[in-house]
Amino acid sequence: MPGFKPALSFTLIYLVLIVLIPLSTLVFKSLQLNFDDYLAIITNQRIIASFRVSFLTSFIASIVAGIFGFIIAWVLVRYSFSGKRLLDAVIDLPFALPTAVAGVVLATIYQPSGFLGRWLMDNFGIKVAYTPLGIVVALIFIGIPFVVRTVEPVLQEFDTTMEEAASSLGASRLVTFNKVIFPNIFPALLTGISLAFARGVGEYGSVIFIAGNLPYISEIVPLLIITKLEQYDYAGATAIALTMLVISFVLLLLINLLQLWARRRSGQN
Repeated sequence: MPGFKPALSFTLIYLVLIVLIPLSTLVFKSLQLNFDDYLAIITNQRIIASFRVSFLTSFIASIVAGIFGFIIAWVLVRYSFSGKRLLDAVIDLPFALPTAVAGVVLATIYQPSGFLGRWLMDNFGIKVAYTPLGIVVALIFIGIPFVVRTVEPVLQEFDTTMEEAASSLGASRLVTFNKVIFPNIFPALLTGISLAFARGVGEYGSVIFIAGNLPYISEIVPLLIITKLEQYDYAGATAIALTMLVISFVLLLLINLLQLWARRRSGQN
């Protein structure tokens, strides 16, 4: 195929300059710490709590975003209605909106004096802003577009004759969905969820305004890294960042293996 060598060269240059050099710098900076110092930093209870908050809220938010993102993609592909183009454009709003602006808006709406925050507090006793629940809400907001834009093309290219064949054989709509539709779109759905999870783990701007940033309760890892840098504790910031990088890499590797298994299974079916 013509253009292979220039394209490969550009890809390798991009990979080295944008990805490998920054990550290798992080690793080399971490090597300045001995293992005992590194372990002392990472096993600090406040840091462990921030890791738990970041990964747990990101996981919950990605699952919720996967469910509602799939529903939105299904509606956009399968139905025609007035305002469809407007809804389709609004889905991409979190991509274009600065995350800090999104955080301020969400904090204003869901704080105890905000109209949604007051309603939830008065009717259900649920406090959203300045709690881990607020972090989940912010991460759902930024994660749903990843799911919608990943699942939507697969639904558009899905062969509806398979549904018709299943229906002609007497399968109900629920059976058709579970046995025919869902297995074919599951790899794309899993990809969207993993993208939402990866974005959520490293998210900063949209979270800090609604989280409250309380140590051991709603403090996220990116904020803790920024705090370490502001205190000129470069060793601590590097150790936390490297640990987060390793954990994220392992989780994404497991997700990719799960995606590969799902594709092979759907191909066999």
